[in-house]
Amino acid sequence: MRHALAAMLLLIASGAWAEPWPQLRLLSEHPVEGLRGGNLSGLALCGKDLWTISDRDDDQIYRLDTRAPVWQAVTVRIDVPPVPDSGLPWGLRSRTWAASFIRGGDLDFEGISCDAAGNQYLVSEAHAAVLQVPVDGAPNWLRISPNMVRQARASGMLLHFNALFEGLAVNPAGDRIWLAAERGRRGLMVVDRQQTLWNCSGGCVLMSQAGTQMQPAQFPDAREWPRDFADVALFNGKLFTLERNAFQICRRDAATAEVERCWSFAAGALNDEQRRYSQPFGLVEALVIDAQGAWIGVDNNDKPRNDGELRSMVWRFEAPKGGWSAGS
Repeated sequence: MRHALAAMLLLIASGAWAEPWPQLRLLSEHPVEGLRGGNLSGLALCGKDLWTISDRDDDQIYRLDTRAPVWQAVTVRIDVPPVPDSGLPWGLRSRTWAASFIRGGDLDFEGISCDAAGNQYLVSEAHAAVLQVPVDGAPNWLRISPNMVRQARASGMLLHFNALFEGLAVNPAGDRIWLAAERGRRGLMVVDRQQTLWNCSGGCVLMSQAGTQMQPAQFPDAREWPRDFADVALFNGKLFTLERNAFQICRRDAATAEVERCWSFAAGALNDEQRRYSQPFGLVEALVIDAQGAWIGVDNNDKPRNDGELRSMVWRFEAPKGGWSAGS
């Protein structure tokens, strides 16, 4: 008995065992036409409109026309000024610069959010910087204290190429931003607007986490992958993290990032073999939470799924029974 208990604790600590979270129900799916670079990498609900970005496009974002089952991405051009120095080391920046010649997209936009006024915020993974696209006026890079990057790196985050900031969430007032570090050590950070400078009110790092996590049983040849975040969203004062390889959404305390409850979307994404992709890892990149459910965007890396579909996809999942505050 003692040995069995010890083995179970070891599985929990290593991430090889996971609680069977409630499953979200898939309601619909929508291929997206008109993304110049493909590679849908973020979603935001601004007012009544859904917006998206591609990590291959530096000079445009997209409003989604959702009136038909196949969604059309409507191009909105943006004139992006030169990127400020965020404090990332030269080695990381040079690798990003070199990669942009191969894949396109020097800025590598990986997340989009908006405040109640309709101003949009885009996070550049390549430069660990946040671009504001105001309702009126020209786009501008937020002045974020280098202290944020220093604290992140001291906590083991932002150390590896293509594993930097993967998503962001902005509060309705537009004076607080949460940023999600993808992997290596994944984590959540927060900065506040202090006059013209964005800085940390106390510590920038809410959480930093290493380790691995088992893919869900529905995934073919499931195995352990490093814990990661693919996006973060804010709804009703709570943070919601999109956890790519675990195929789950977790609700977290916005002040501490502590997990309160999670929901799996593995059944909806994987039970239909035609909906699966042959790639050995999760492909979700974008998350929006509203009262009725969740929008989840899929970046298929320009590779088809089993039914031959090549376009980026957005899935609609129904909110859990009792709403997103269930189990508080």
